[in-house]
Amino acid sequence: MKVIVPVKRVIDYNVKVRVKADGSGVDLANVKMSMNPFDEIAVEEAVRLKEKGAADEVIAVSIGVKQSQETLRTALAMGADRAILVIAAEDVHDDIEPLAVAKILRAIVDEEGAGLVLCGKQAIDNDMNATGQMLAALLGWSQATFASKLEIEDGTATVRREVDGGMQSIRVSMPAVVSTDLRLNEPRYASLPNIMKAKKKPLVEKTPADYGVDTTPRLEIVATSEPAERKAGIMVGSVDELLDKLKNDAGVI
Repeated sequence: MKVIVPVKRVIDYNVKVRVKADGSGVDLANVKMSMNPFDEIAVEEAVRLKEKGAADEVIAVSIGVKQSQETLRTALAMGADRAILVIAAEDVHDDIEPLAVAKILRAIVDEEGAGLVLCGKQAIDNDMNATGQMLAALLGWSQATFASKLEIEDGTATVRREVDGGMQSIRVSMPAVVSTDLRLNEPRYASLPNIMKAKKKPLVEKTPADYGVDTTPRLEIVATSEPAERKAGIMVGSVDELLDKLKNDAGVI
């Protein structure tokens, strides 16, 4: 079984994001970029499936700018077998919308004959949380979202996921699209030997036109702004004073 793992190049989660002065978007100049953390978890899970013998090949896919090669090389160093880079933008500030990404991924899945797509539940830059679901709909496949545990056996995938008030376990038929949550695993660090080996692994460059997909934006970002500053808290001297503040000032009780 081939496993497709989409990975996205995003601002490193340790970096404080700055909004451009004109409010047109986020400033990416000289900013450290890395693999989306949820995608990193998906790569790790795909590699573990291969190590268990449940998968034959892991293919990492990235859709965006040419610099995404670095992200794919990281996936290859973690254990992916080969990579596909779909160059869909020239400017790092251009974000490819989820529907276009899903259409390209559908074409890649069909071309590769994959049996499973493991993707992060969302990208930390735009927080869309839509690509996996759209891809499952386009493929007509089963889907399981926010996976914190995954087991594949006898043509089915059993997924444990968090829901309001507890945990839910579901079983879906294969092929399937599964999106990963933070608790699924702890991604491995790519060792230096594996980083060197990753440079020799196949990485093919494509364009959206190769798959017959139009990536023209359907959404327009009107404005981007910093979140409001958190107001300073106050100290109270007793439980009675706290209750009085919550009731009369905050109005929450």
